[in-house]
Amino acid sequence: MNILVIHGPNLNLLGEREPEIYGRTTLTELNKKITEYARSRKVKVRIFQSNHEGKIIDFIHKNRHWAQGIVINPAALTHYSYALRDALAAVALPTVEVHLSNIHKRESFRKLSVIKPLCLSQISGEGEKSYLKGIDILLKAI
Repeated sequence: MNILVIHGPNLNLLGEREPEIYGRTTLTELNKKITEYARSRKVKVRIFQSNHEGKIIDFIHKNRHWAQGIVINPAALTHYSYALRDALAAVALPTVEVHLSNIHKRESFRKLSVIKPLCLSQISGEGEKSYLKGIDILLKAI
């Protein structure tokens, strides 16, 4: 199985940015854990991070025939990006939305996800395990 793992805006600052919320694991360390976990499940991953909505959409479009599923942390795009939502709908790949922090226990604007209705599941508040659980959900669904 081939899975896209996508990190949205500001996740390149993991380990530095608000560690009390997002933890001390860097994006490089997180990607290594994801890659190792995926390999243990006989899954190939292509991991991508961008602070730019259009680049994330381009990555999804470019890899739509390679992947059988998507694990995405849309970050702030979660709450307002209809362009990202439409890209996910257009490629019609099984998708799991993940968040490191519990978006339902944070600021009120974070509770709305325009992405969630397209997803098999939304995992929130489980730190880096959110991504690993996302992979497992895709494995069971596909």
